[in-house]
Amino acid sequence: MADAGTTSTGEQSHELSTQKGQTSIADAVVTKVAGLAAREVPGVHDLGGGAARAVGSVSQRVGLGDQRSQGVSVEVGQREAAVDLTLVIDYGESIPQVAEAVREQVIKRVEGITGLSVTEVNIGVNDLYFPGEEQPEEETRVS
Repeated sequence: MADAGTTSTGEQSHELSTQKGQTSIADAVVTKVAGLAAREVPGVHDLGGGAARAVGSVSQRVGLGDQRSQGVSVEVGQREAAVDLTLVIDYGESIPQVAEAVREQVIKRVEGITGLSVTEVNIGVNDLYFPGEEQPEEETRVS
């Protein structure tokens, strides 16, 4: 950040641009931090839409996917970041309470780890998880 101050959570912010040089943070870094932070909140079952989760599961098995970025979209500037999340919430949880807890956790983690100021965290809940909902994976037989 060009000027020292406090973040929206009241913590002291760290300089990203100083007389000795600049620090730039890639979108992928903020994406991973936000995804991990959202998963830390009780009541969040998963991130991403149904199709994204299915494709992500397959691509992870072959070593191409990264679950930490699934369901997360970010815009990162020099001093600020905006985050969009797509969540699957556990059935029985209060969606507004879980969403607010996710918002607070994402802001806390992104600002604390990156020094960027989070301007907004938009949350879309696109599914509920019911225990026992997953289909058991079929075992493959090798002869």
